[in-house]
Amino acid sequence: MTDNGSVARTSPEPKRPGRRRRENGAGDRPSTIRDVAVKAGVSVATVSRTLAGNYPVSEATRARVMAAVESLHYVVNVHAKALSGRVAGPIALVLQDITGPSLAHVAAGAEQEAAARGRLSLVCATHNDRDREDDLVQLMREQHAAAVVLVGGAVLDDAYHARMAEYARALDAAGSRLVLCGRPPLPSSLPVTVVDYDNRGGAFQAVDHLLGAGHRRILFLGGDPLMSSAEQRQSGHRQALRAHDVAYAEELDVPGSYTRVSGYQRTRAALAEGLDFTAIFAGTDMVATGALAALREAGLDVPGDVSLVGFDDVPFAADLTPALTTVRVPYEDLGRTAVRLALERENRLADDHVVLSTQLVIRQSVRSPK
Repeated sequence: MTDNGSVARTSPEPKRPGRRRRENGAGDRPSTIRDVAVKAGVSVATVSRTLAGNYPVSEATRARVMAAVESLHYVVNVHAKALSGRVAGPIALVLQDITGPSLAHVAAGAEQEAAARGRLSLVCATHNDRDREDDLVQLMREQHAAAVVLVGGAVLDDAYHARMAEYARALDAAGSRLVLCGRPPLPSSLPVTVVDYDNRGGAFQAVDHLLGAGHRRILFLGGDPLMSSAEQRQSGHRQALRAHDVAYAEELDVPGSYTRVSGYQRTRAALAEGLDFTAIFAGTDMVATGALAALREAGLDVPGDVSLVGFDDVPFAADLTPALTTVRVPYEDLGRTAVRLALERENRLADDHVVLSTQLVIRQSVRSPK
């Protein structure tokens, strides 16, 4: 009422701007299987059977369900399917560094095998951070990965054994499988699969080839002796020396990192110190490329003045000048084998520990000493 007793007219309250709701009334929340059922005019069970493809439904019903799925942009809850066992878990590869040529080939082999078996593969890098490795393994466990493949060498100590044993038990409890690829094995009582390659035998072949060509002073540019792969290659080097009755010279055994820069620096330092050597055995092909650069900088010819052997047989090894004699590691086979063993383990068809062979590839970088 107004002051003079008349009735005041009220205007309708203006509409407040708001978000447009979905056609099914779900607002901005993700569509559910119940929304699809309502839209298609069928039961939730019918939608589930239609999407799973494990129960016969009429073509008309299937068409209505799929039209509702498309209209509502419905996405199946993959985690729920994984928990119920209706979807195959992915293969997770955890590498130290995805840019290295050797580890990249392991990942390529694993991805190829996983794809051939209808599995998704996930590739993660730790950058040599143990905490990150712990987090990634836990994450893959929560994601119900069928297998977690740890790739690359490791320091073999009590802490390593404890961490790997914890990984193995935790993954096994979640229905997953730990695979150690190029890593030290664990006791056979633990639920783990190991895929390795013959580091020791490959190094023996490399040094045996140099000794057979007449070299007696061989500069060995190995890796970090605490790393399992580097220790095995050093062991193969010494074994070859003993086989040829050549005394081990400590000053010629120069450890370092497996990088081109390290190979260059160590070779340059050996030349500056006046070390007497007629050949170099490099722990990796990357180290060999650094050594080759240092030798050329010093005016030395390969193989005329110094012979050179690498390890890995990465793709560029054959394209160097001269083409590099090296030890071939079947990196792609490592990845494929790791995935195959992990998945076949589900059917109890595979071994738990496989060692792949290495092979000496003879090219043009070795010659008898002058």
